[in-house]
Amino acid sequence: MSGEKEKSTVTSAPPSPSPSSVAPSVEFSKGINGLQKVILRESRGSSAEVYLYGGHVTSWKNDHGEELLFLSSKAIFKPPKAIRGGIPICFPQFASHGTLDQHGFARNRFWAVDEDPPPFPTNTLNKAFVDLILKPSEEDTKIWPHSFEYRLRIALGPGGDLMLTSRIRNTNSDGKPFSFTFAYHTYFSVSDISEVRVEGLETLDYLDNLQNKERFTEQGDALTFESEVDKIYLSTPTKIAIIDHEKKRTFVLRKDGLPDAGEYYQAYLICLIYVCPIHKVLSGTPFIVFAFIFPFFLVGY
Repeated sequence: MSGEKEKSTVTSAPPSPSPSSVAPSVEFSKGINGLQKVILRESRGSSAEVYLYGGHVTSWKNDHGEELLFLSSKAIFKPPKAIRGGIPICFPQFASHGTLDQHGFARNRFWAVDEDPPPFPTNTLNKAFVDLILKPSEEDTKIWPHSFEYRLRIALGPGGDLMLTSRIRNTNSDGKPFSFTFAYHTYFSVSDISEVRVEGLETLDYLDNLQNKERFTEQGDALTFESEVDKIYLSTPTKIAIIDHEKKRTFVLRKDGLPDAGEYYQAYLICLIYVCPIHKVLSGTPFIVFAFIFPFFLVGY
């Protein structure tokens, strides 16, 4: 059985039309507090920064050098504390929906560079990318008694598109299945929440975390914001757009994958949106957290 696969692609538009002869590159170096990091550079000038601690994308810049992700000024790059901001990987549990600590343990572990990843069906010759892998330690199996291989590819495309692809395999020796959830808990940097709207969630049902998870149905057209928002939308589409009018910038989020229905049971696909207004942000920069949440029932060999 091949492992499960799930992709999430984020596009920042518009891309720069000017080509460059500089080839995509991958650079390994030391980051904050000596933690190992990888810098992906695309030929037109966009870049992404990935820390092996947490398999965590901490920076994504367009070809003008503008930062597209929010990273808290209070972020602590010191294990076992999770890095706040960027794109944390939530696995094997999202939020507090389970017996583990908030968002599971993958964001608090050191990932390794995957030197021999399985073949990918898509062409990556024109992309800067890095393959990471996480396997459970003995301590991990004490708190979550399952064996797995989590492979993560982070790729930066020719237009500056950022793609995260997860492939998670059940390696339990007894073939016992297990359930889990995972999410790319992405923090997008925005100008001001009053200048932002989200398209693609119209008419969907959602759970409002600010009202004891009561269920509602979204009304009207695109979502706009005046205050703090914390909602979980159900049965979301494969494409959603975040439009920042002040910065004249659009993030397009796409998700796809889940090709082999016989290998797992997909309960539902949901996404979380959390909007933080400027008065609640210590750094003075508002942000929107957007996370596709994928629940699975994974069968072993």
